[in-house]
Amino acid sequence: MLRRVLTYGDPVLRRKAAPVEGDFAALRPLVQEMFDTMYDEPGIGLAAPQVGVSQRLCVIAAVADDDAGENVGAPFALVNPEITWRSTDLVPFEEGCLSVPDITDTVIRPRAIHLRYQTLDGDSVERDAAGLLARVVQHEIDHLDGVLFVDRLSLLKRQLLRKKLQKLATGVR
Repeated sequence: MLRRVLTYGDPVLRRKAAPVEGDFAALRPLVQEMFDTMYDEPGIGLAAPQVGVSQRLCVIAAVADDDAGENVGAPFALVNPEITWRSTDLVPFEEGCLSVPDITDTVIRPRAIHLRYQTLDGDSVERDAAGLLARVVQHEIDHLDGVLFVDRLSLLKRQLLRKKLQKLATGVR
């Protein structure tokens, strides 16, 4: 089943998502729907708040987890993810978002991160990520904190996008 992706202006996107507690296995149907929705849109990451579920859960497509773009991993779900370290090396990259359609811009983020999360089986995982995977994880965790990529742009760029964002917020495209 596909879920509707909420767009800019929906208040759920601005809420800090609640930690997932209890039986993580019960999340499997939601996670499958999130993967189906992400691929249908198409996207490479999707956070639960984007489909109206204010919980700390996101899914990531198979993307490279190194700077060379060669180490492509498998798709995975992250429950209660947190970044425990960020590199001081910052890199610009053109980002877009399923919840902010038809708008892209350059966002500067740390090149590499150390990440901690839980699997749907309840296992704790710690891993390093760089390149595209690091960027996607940072973008999706921002969603869990009520932050959108346009919030990471300069004030001038946000002002230039103001009319487009207002149209999105009012449902006009």
